[in-house]
Amino acid sequence: MSKVGPIIELHPWLALPSGQALLDWEQAQVDRLVGDVFGFHALQLGLPELDGLRCNRMPHKWLALDSRYAAWQPPADRAPLIHEPLVLPEGLMHGAPLGLRCEFEALPVASNSLDLVVLPHALEMAHDPHATLREVERVLVPDGRVVIAGFNPASLWGVSQRLGLWGIDSALVLPKGDFIAYWRLRDWLRLLGLEVEAGGFGCYRPMSHHTSTWERLRWMEHAGDRWWPVLGAVYFVVAVKRARGMRLVGKLKMNRAAPAAAPAVVAQRHQRDGHVQQDVNG
Repeated sequence: MSKVGPIIELHPWLALPSGQALLDWEQAQVDRLVGDVFGFHALQLGLPELDGLRCNRMPHKWLALDSRYAAWQPPADRAPLIHEPLVLPEGLMHGAPLGLRCEFEALPVASNSLDLVVLPHALEMAHDPHATLREVERVLVPDGRVVIAGFNPASLWGVSQRLGLWGIDSALVLPKGDFIAYWRLRDWLRLLGLEVEAGGFGCYRPMSHHTSTWERLRWMEHAGDRWWPVLGAVYFVVAVKRARGMRLVGKLKMNRAAPAAAPAVVAQRHQRDGHVQQDVNG
């Protein structure tokens, strides 16, 4: 991974040996998760150090960066950033994704137009993670997929972040945003009609500033994956947008009109010789 100055300032954890190892693990996971997602249009939000779309075969790809990446410029072999709304299906055919300047809470993309959206740590850095997720749901086509990577607050990395926010650890390098718990994120997705398809955790070693310490703790990866799998530093979630609509369940029953009752038969018997007439209802 190449290190770009402004991005290291925005994500200082990437400068650490543990940060680079974590990024390499995330790259391998997202390559596996997006490799078989088919369609035409894909978008990644933030973290340009991770190429979340390199193993996906969609013809049109974009990398969206918000105002926090104002100082970032693409390398010479990448296309320049776009400042206008996307007009699909324009895009770079079968190459590196085009760059797009926009806020994640207001994506300049038409509704129901993207087949895949990748969010590598975009929610915990977003100004409004709820609005960002709503935008993702809006731009996805029915049966489109979203892949989300997030820091786990219930992990050793999450503890380090909280200690730094409380002023206990002055060497804080993790983002100062709100780490979203795995089950909390699943609830958000469910409320938006996004059905969780897969999820998992990884990277169980504590954050370290030294390569030697990081290597000595390698045994924690196997132990954590077996004994405390939900305490990994990072989690991945894959969700699918399900189309809303009315569905009839069971057979349609028709109410049949009941037949009209037969009229009553009235038998009359007439008495002669001035007697009273008697009516008998039969």
